[in-house]
Amino acid sequence: MGLISNGTTIFDAGALDSGLAKGAMTLIKTLTASSSATLSFINGSSGVVLDSTYKEYIFKFNNIHPSVNDGLFQFNLTTDGTNFNVTKTTTFFLSNHNEEDNTTGLAYFATRDLGQSTDDQRIMWELQNDNDDAGAGIMHLFEPSSTTFLKHFIVTTQYKSNPNYSNNLFVAS
Repeated sequence: MGLISNGTTIFDAGALDSGLAKGAMTLIKTLTASSSATLSFINGSSGVVLDSTYKEYIFKFNNIHPSVNDGLFQFNLTTDGTNFNVTKTTTFFLSNHNEEDNTTGLAYFATRDLGQSTDDQRIMWELQNDNDDAGAGIMHLFEPSSTTFLKHFIVTTQYKSNPNYSNNLFVAS
C-alpha cells in the first residue's frame, strides 16, 4: 500500500520517497584538516557556493582531534570574506556522562552564550588528544544571504572532554 498526495508518491510498499526532486543534498566542498589551526569556507572562494542557492547549508565535521589537551573547536562567520566578526546571539547547553559512570548532567551554560557578540562560538572545548579522544558534529546554517531574516544556525556536537566526559553539546542562534 502506498501514500500519494496531490499526485506525488510519498511512500510505496513501506519505503519513503528519497526526496530527490525537492530535497536532494549537493556536496559543495570537502575540507580536510591536517595540522591546521583554521579552515575557511567562504562564498566565492575555491569553488564554494554559500549564498541564496539553497535555503539550508549543512556542515559535517568528523574525527576532530586536537594536537594538545584542552583544545577548542569554534567558529565565526563573515559577511565580506575577511573579517570574521559577525554579531551573534546564541544559547548553549550540553548533556554529559563521565567514564567512571558516577556523574551525568544536563546543563545550560550562560557563560558560553553569546549575547550580541562578535566572539567565536565554541562548539567543543576541553577536547583531549589521547588516541581514544575525538569529536564530531553537524551544523545547519539557514538562509545565509537573506536580508530579511536573522541568520539562524543549529550546532550539535559529540566529543570527549577533560576529565573523561562524553559530551553532547547544543548551540543555536
